[in-house]
Amino acid sequence: MELSLFDFDLPEHLIAQHPPEKRQDSRLLIYDRKTKTMVDGMFPDLLNYVTNNDVFIRNNTKVIPARLYGTKVETSAHVELILLDDLGAQGYRCLVGNAKVVKVGTRIRFGDGRLAATCLAVEEEGLRCFQFHYQGVFLEVLESLGEIPLPPYIKEKLSDPSRYQTVYAKIPGSAAAPTAGFHFTEAMFNAMKAKGASIEEITLQIGLGTFKPVKATNTNDHLMHYERFWIAEDVAERLNHAKASGKRLIAIGTTSCRTLEASLSRHPSFVGESADTNLFITPGYTFKAIDALLTNFHLPKSTLVMLVAALIGREETLRVYRHAIDHQYRFFSFGDAMLIL
Repeated sequence: MELSLFDFDLPEHLIAQHPPEKRQDSRLLIYDRKTKTMVDGMFPDLLNYVTNNDVFIRNNTKVIPARLYGTKVETSAHVELILLDDLGAQGYRCLVGNAKVVKVGTRIRFGDGRLAATCLAVEEEGLRCFQFHYQGVFLEVLESLGEIPLPPYIKEKLSDPSRYQTVYAKIPGSAAAPTAGFHFTEAMFNAMKAKGASIEEITLQIGLGTFKPVKATNTNDHLMHYERFWIAEDVAERLNHAKASGKRLIAIGTTSCRTLEASLSRHPSFVGESADTNLFITPGYTFKAIDALLTNFHLPKSTLVMLVAALIGREETLRVYRHAIDHQYRFFSFGDAMLIL
């Protein structure tokens, strides 16, 4: 499909620059796929739609301070890295600012020199693979030198970095957050459980696959980057039982959705596994795993808005987004939420 089909005019003032004072203070747009109707509400209204037949699935990834500022050892030129993929013995794949100055063998030092990196490989579109050199625990060194990589459309500095994490973030490794989860508090989850709903956790480490802009004029030509996901065996068993029992599987966020759909695209039922996925969900895709989705409002022409369009239709997506814009919903990471039933 033509990329232009997923474009829409978004006033800049609707791009949320900071989170609400309290997590649950965001708004919620409820969309019913059967009736094609919308209801405007506040996020706590989600409880009105929760039943004992529901299983909510959340992505428990944790954003690491993946943005590093360093200098080339050879020339003292400034270089910015964003860590994307942990390649194990092969180092880290990173997105590099000023990538033209970084070639195989380039050495970069960070801070007082407690962390250094050597470029091992040059990939496309500003991607480079690095071997990091340090003493001690890598994540502890990273905590002292790195920054949380806020999206470029957020211009204001975040006073409380914990607000760019979900309250259930556990597994470090992501370069971006599963932002649909920002609205939840532990009290909210407890209230959902009190209504009989179940909560399950999976992990997808969010990297370039989720937030890479689509540059191809035809969506068929866009290549998603691989991201790693994990589903525990006991979680897979419970999800299979829930599906066989006719329960409603509700993904909290597009990354949870893609993880579940990737699993059922690989197997006839959910299995416990660790695997990579570059699943690109666009209109025409048949959903195999989820029955409903909670998500934020996304960028024009993004892979995320295409996923929503695959679920409710492209024209309906544009109609719903026009409603959201007309009613001054806040967009993107710190914005409001939409429940698609």
